[in-house]
Amino acid sequence: MSRNSNSLAQLALQKFKKNFWGVLSFGFIVLCAFVVIFAYLFTPDDTKNANQMHLSIHSKKPGFTVQMLTIPSKEVAAESFISTLFFGKENTATEIPISSYRIENDAFFITEYSDGTIAGIEKEIPLTSFPSLTKTSEIPTTFIQQKTFRLGTDKYGRDVLSRMLIGMRISFTIGFVAVFISLLIGISLGALAGYFEGKVDAVIMWIINVTWSIPTLLLVIAITLTLGKGFWQVFVAVGLTMWVEVARIVRGQVLSVKQMQYVTAARALGYHDFRIIIKHILPNIMAPVIVISAANFAAAILIESGLSFLGIGAQPPMPSWGAMIKDHYSYIILGKPYLAIIPGLAIMSLVMAFMLVGNALRDALDVKN
Repeated sequence: MSRNSNSLAQLALQKFKKNFWGVLSFGFIVLCAFVVIFAYLFTPDDTKNANQMHLSIHSKKPGFTVQMLTIPSKEVAAESFISTLFFGKENTATEIPISSYRIENDAFFITEYSDGTIAGIEKEIPLTSFPSLTKTSEIPTTFIQQKTFRLGTDKYGRDVLSRMLIGMRISFTIGFVAVFISLLIGISLGALAGYFEGKVDAVIMWIINVTWSIPTLLLVIAITLTLGKGFWQVFVAVGLTMWVEVARIVRGQVLSVKQMQYVTAARALGYHDFRIIIKHILPNIMAPVIVISAANFAAAILIESGLSFLGIGAQPPMPSWGAMIKDHYSYIILGKPYLAIIPGLAIMSLVMAFMLVGNALRDALDVKN
């Protein structure tokens, strides 16, 4: 049995490798997962939630460059490397976009950045703001740097690239948690309904049909409003609405597989019903479940984006692709459409990758081909 399973798995893997778009999409998903885990290593703004605001440089185009003066905080909180790696740094330093600076008689003056409509304000920065400073001439080399915003800035002057990378965490996490919850509930109820049939099947199918009849987005909104707005509440709400399709598929597969000879042999040997379900039936019906899981992952990303767009998803200052579209969709007609198009393209790319992987898995796991 193990040799046969291994050979079937190898055959499916070989078929999957021949699907160019499936392999390409899988590679893209793996790359995105790596970036999600180590997001703060790649973000220009490594503060928590990439929430460093500079209102004077709001809504700038991709590639915008400005001189940035960093005034360190006098109270620096001790943070571990692991904490900063996965959750970012506390925003303690003060960053000021400047257009020019000058040093005169050991005094340091800066002209704050202005977009050209009004003249920048010149002001003196006290030397006591730089505790480790020994000479005024060291300020430009130590505390001033040229900062480039690869994808521009949003309406609050935050780095769009950093917000996009951190926002990807929301999409991936919602997908994993929602799919896990849907599989846990869907496989359990579907297997019970298909194996025992009778009254158990009738009750479970009634629950499935009632849940199926309610529009998914409305059900998610109702659950979210009941549990409250928040990060984990959205994950639970999405997961509780995606189990129905899994349960229907598992039920149908169990109804057909339970008539197989190896199930009859297991019953003849006196094995318990739950052992037969877990050890013999479920391992042989996982192919369609894996395929539907990929589709559910993509659906969860879309639902979370829709909830964030409506304002009941991930709450500020936590970045979310749906919330980024909500904040900037009006800019489409104001000459800066990229602020809404960039997160929209990201959602489309990730969802399409999961759908293509799901299609490739369906073809690879189809024993008839």
